Amino acid sequence: MTWWKAVIAGLLMLAVVGITTRGMMNRPPPSQEVQTSKVKKGTITRTVAGAGKVQAATTVKISANISGDLMERPVKMGEKVAKGQVLARIDRRRYEAAVKQAAAGVSVSKADVQAAQVEVDRTAAELGRVQTLAGKNMASPAEVEQAKAAYDGAQARVASAKERLAQAVAMSDQANSDLSKTTLTSPIDGSVIELSREVGERVRGSDFSEDVVMTLAALNAMEVKIEVGEHEVVHLALGQKAEVSVDALEGQTFEGTVIEIAQKALIKNPGTEAEVTTFPVTVALTARPPGVLPGMSSEVRIAAQTQKDTLIVPIQAVTVRPEKSLPDYQPPTEGGTSLVAKKRAETLAKVVFVVDGNKKAHAKRVHTGISSETEFEIVDGLNEGDTIVDGPYRTLAKDLKDGDDVREKDPNMGPPRNG
Repeated sequence: MTWWKAVIAGLLMLAVVGITTRGMMNRPPPSQEVQTSKVKKGTITRTVAGAGKVQAATTVKISANISGDLMERPVKMGEKVAKGQVLARIDRRRYEAAVKQAAAGVSVSKADVQAAQVEVDRTAAELGRVQTLAGKNMASPAEVEQAKAAYDGAQARVASAKERLAQAVAMSDQANSDLSKTTLTSPIDGSVIELSREVGERVRGSDFSEDVVMTLAALNAMEVKIEVGEHEVVHLALGQKAEVSVDALEGQTFEGTVIEIAQKALIKNPGTEAEVTTFPVTVALTARPPGVLPGMSSEVRIAAQTQKDTLIVPIQAVTVRPEKSLPDYQPPTEGGTSLVAKKRAETLAKVVFVVDGNKKAHAKRVHTGISSETEFEIVDGLNEGDTIVDGPYRTLAKDLKDGDDVREKDPNMGPPRNG
């Protein structure tokens, strides 16, 4: 009797296992909780962003062109100055003496010219007298030649004296120019933003190295210079509008315009794995923001391209999937390119998951246009009003597959865990 009880128990166990297995095989996979939104039409703007420093549009370094002790510096840091205003004075005594010496040299040269001219007049009269006598056969040809030679020599001495006078005048002009350079004046209307020398210090001006006394800037016109990558600079053009934010003025933005795009790249770390290629771009602020000073950190956002009345979706809704996993995938045909296709790495396609009326998600291949920081333009693949999946990130990036059942996340519940 014992053996048949064991057989019956075994059969019952097998039946239970079979029923359980059959029930589990027929049970559909659980639906995935997602966030959805609608494909809509609107305006989207491609933005190119970069960080830089605020600087004055015009900055001038005031340097000494001559050497000497700094005797006066009547301006102070931050003071506004007008064009032509005196900024500093260098000891002028040595240069005044040089002017007097040069003036004396001019006077001496003028006297030499006058003396030489008197000699010309005398020899000219003598030449005329001898030529008259020669016409009467009262003077020999040799005497005429001698008088003419004396006259030519006197004319040469006049020419030489005039050259020395011109040289003396030039030296006088140089001395007066050096004297004028002892007074430093402002070439612009601006403000003093840096003082490099104090009264009593020695300044050493030369044509080979500048000795900066102070720096001026026209703070009424401000600009920001940023660097953008080579893939972004192609979308920029002069005159494009920009939005500038200054770190020190949190929450405020200011208008600007692209005024300069470099035509030559800056290449950092050339020939290495860390090589970076950028292009400097200058954005001029429409007006000087109150309180903004040169050197402040800022961020610039340039409106590079705008598309109106186009399909747009949240940027996180666009993801990628292997080509082979898409329902419209067509394997490469056997032929001349088959070997190349086999060697090529697995390609990825941009997709958006569209939810149908049966709450199933379908991967739709899309072609994107421009993008903003939050949205993508959809050129092809979707229709206005389509319900699409736009979150959570982990579900879109890895878990969701074509044909999966989905349910919309309860807005009253917190975000689902992705870990």
